[in-house]
Amino acid sequence: MSPQSLEDLLGSVDSPVEMLRSQGRGAFGFPNVPDEHTTWIEEQRAWRETCSFADQSHHMVDFWVEGPDALELFSDLAVNGFEGHEPGTAKQLVLANPEGYFIGDGILFYFDEDDFALVGPPQAANWVQYHAETGDYDVATERDETSGVRDGPPTNYRYQIQGPKALDVMQSVADEPLPDLGFFNLTDVTIDGREVTLLRHGMSGEPGFEFWGPWEDGEAIKRLVLDAGEEHGIRQLGGMSYGSSAVVSGWLGMPLPAVYDGELMRDYREWLDARSVEGYYSIAGSLDADGVTDYYVTPVEIGYGRLVDLDHDFVGREAIAAELDDPDRTLVTLEWDDDDVIDVFGSLFRDGETKRFLQLPIPWRSTSHHDRIEKDGELVGTSRMGAYTYNERTMLSLAVLDVDLAEPGTEVTVVWGEPDDSANPAVERHESTDIRATVAPVPYTADNR
Repeated sequence: MSPQSLEDLLGSVDSPVEMLRSQGRGAFGFPNVPDEHTTWIEEQRAWRETCSFADQSHHMVDFWVEGPDALELFSDLAVNGFEGHEPGTAKQLVLANPEGYFIGDGILFYFDEDDFALVGPPQAANWVQYHAETGDYDVATERDETSGVRDGPPTNYRYQIQGPKALDVMQSVADEPLPDLGFFNLTDVTIDGREVTLLRHGMSGEPGFEFWGPWEDGEAIKRLVLDAGEEHGIRQLGGMSYGSSAVVSGWLGMPLPAVYDGELMRDYREWLDARSVEGYYSIAGSLDADGVTDYYVTPVEIGYGRLVDLDHDFVGREAIAAELDDPDRTLVTLEWDDDDVIDVFGSLFRDGETKRFLQLPIPWRSTSHHDRIEKDGELVGTSRMGAYTYNERTMLSLAVLDVDLAEPGTEVTVVWGEPDDSANPAVERHESTDIRATVAPVPYTADNR
């Protein structure tokens, strides 16, 4: 019996929205990484004040593509241009469906001629793998799943170090002086005689490296880095602190991939296994729309317009070109009003209905969150990924907002809660409430990378 496809799964429910609403927390999280190593507050402080260490070995897919048509494959699918993309560099790869809606993103590593790896959430790798297998491309692929799916350990460990002291720590453990790498450039070094690949990187606006090597070297490399970082105040990040870092840096993680409707995507849904991440996605929040398209975003809306290169043909080009000329919405940061947030917690200590619980530092109750943003009672956008950060002492969210309201300082309202008939089992009974919010820039903090 052949595996059930995503198309089969969707055919068994009344609507994609009903299915996505009913799946609780859905597909998210960081397998094999604790929520906290110490406390999420001290872990957040580390990336700003000293140095933080994150284990990324388990929650991302590594998808290797090799062959004479590898670059052509990525160029045909990605909104990005590839002029000047050379071996020894990496880039944020952004993928759209034929109607210009966002499917996924990840980091594309260019190791050598015809030798690439796409690393990130599974949605992007799924879309590229589908085209590699069904298109006319001379490529060979290999895939290492997340630890939530795979049997046994990953092929490689993957770590990230960031913060004001990150470069000092890495220099102290490397067997030779570190090269002066530009941002998103990579090179090979040795640590204690073991080969390690370094990517000059950073999250939360702070400098750092992503680095990896064979899994069997992972524990030894981790121990060396943590020991060297002890004098610099290094802290390991748990899932809660690590997950909250993206909001400050302006990366919108895990938007709903635009695959659940439309004839143009039917062949893909029939190819895609229902057990894939798309079959376990979930949505939550106060946005109450019947059509799944209302929960999609476009690359332009979430800040990737700067990466779009219209000088090459790619899937979704026509729609994205039209949007670039006259975008309706754009990505902003929202600062939530402190008093309104405190009142959400205060409702737990009063008689009567309580507000929807606001889990700190990240209110995860679904894979992809969608809260209404209103201005004078009218829908003007959606608040997506939220997090409290101790460093800023405020609740923030990334939001897709009408462009004419995107000026920093503009005041809007976030509707915090679920529709009355919500089937989300991860949300308690509550009453919705309005939270005042103020538009702020993306990224929220200065970029020191």
